[in-house]
Amino acid sequence: MHATEDIADRHDAVCVIGAGASGLAAVKNLRERGFSVDCYEREASVGGAWNWRHDRSPVSASTQLISSRPLTEFPDFPMPDDWPDYPHHSAFLAYLERYAEHFALRDSIWFGTEVVSVTPVGDGRWDVTTRGTGGGVERVQRYAAVVVANGHNWSPKPLSVDSSAFRGRVLHASAYKDPVQLRGRKVLVVGGGNTGCDIAVEAAQQADTVWHSTRRGYWYAPKYVFGRPADQVGALLQRRRLPLWLRQWIYHRTVRLTVGDVTRFGLPAPDHRPYESHPVVNSQLVYYVGHGRIAPVPDVVRLDGSTVEFADGRRAEPDLVVAATGYLPRFEFLAPELLDIDEDGRPDLHLHAFARRHPTLAVVGLLQSDAGLPPLAHWQSVAVARWLRLRLEDPDRAAAVQRKESTRPTRSWARQRVVPTSRHWFEVGHVSYLRALEELLKRLETA
Repeated sequence: MHATEDIADRHDAVCVIGAGASGLAAVKNLRERGFSVDCYEREASVGGAWNWRHDRSPVSASTQLISSRPLTEFPDFPMPDDWPDYPHHSAFLAYLERYAEHFALRDSIWFGTEVVSVTPVGDGRWDVTTRGTGGGVERVQRYAAVVVANGHNWSPKPLSVDSSAFRGRVLHASAYKDPVQLRGRKVLVVGGGNTGCDIAVEAAQQADTVWHSTRRGYWYAPKYVFGRPADQVGALLQRRRLPLWLRQWIYHRTVRLTVGDVTRFGLPAPDHRPYESHPVVNSQLVYYVGHGRIAPVPDVVRLDGSTVEFADGRRAEPDLVVAATGYLPRFEFLAPELLDIDEDGRPDLHLHAFARRHPTLAVVGLLQSDAGLPPLAHWQSVAVARWLRLRLEDPDRAAAVQRKESTRPTRSWARQRVVPTSRHWFEVGHVSYLRALEELLKRLETA
């Protein structure tokens, strides 16, 4: 199709949506492969979820990384050696800002600009409609490819029970920013993930009374094992290709020796084996439960008036309920069928990145990993950039790679045995996932 008067044709340029960690990696690696790039960012600065000045950021004042520095940094831009194992969110934002500065990425970013729609127009090309975040005239530009990096931790998943009749305040964790919001309150935290555990620990230090509601038991991993960050120990075992059953046994023994039997504190026993849920990395939750500052309770079944009722019949009267119920991916600018999104909102992508029926549409950063996201987003975007370049230069070779990749079993890159919740839709073990990306990159070079 040809450009019309009101559509600006950007020819072989690529559109990137979002300038968080994943979007920045995509811009950098696409440019290194010779592509012109237009990146659209709805906010006024880089950082995405890690820039807590952004409206959609889930970060609170005390947020720290739960993955250690070596497993979180970009492979071509290391963090300073004198930084702590688990940097504060402000340090990580500064790191992303320096990354953008070092590779001169801001030259390719349109700040204060949101993407309204992305529409296929034939031959793998896309019309991208944008406008200023504050409104204004819409603009349509045509691109050779689109890379989506809009994040998946900004659209809150609501409580599963109706809270309209509850007289207290209900706050989603995305709106929790400072421990002062908990001070002197009677707080119920709903959700057993890392965010819920972190908020429960902060509530134990600030609130008068704290309940922590979880639907199931979890494996609470300490941040340090044998004097090393726990994720580094786990990565070593994966790199040595220990079978899953053996790694599960080692994990179980390690947790029993360091954390102990959590049921003696009133916490429920896990209903799954290690590595079958996203790791909960928290060294303080069991401490505060053991000191009586956090009362563990089961799932919430009813909120009415001033009372919350739990699955075991117990009741509580909190004046603040913090719903750490997670987030759901949202792609408001894409028709659901473009990413094969099912009725629950879950997209079906090869390697959680490549649209199966649209070779020039990819998503970067849509992962839940046992390590930090930036290294995975880096290699994802390297693969996307090399794939798009091969498709331009040698379409026949690109088609051969696509046929070969379509036969790759999902179990080779995604965890198969995980708790069946939306929190685990995009769960991967980072070592096996990187191996799958490495195999793809070899095919792209030698096909």
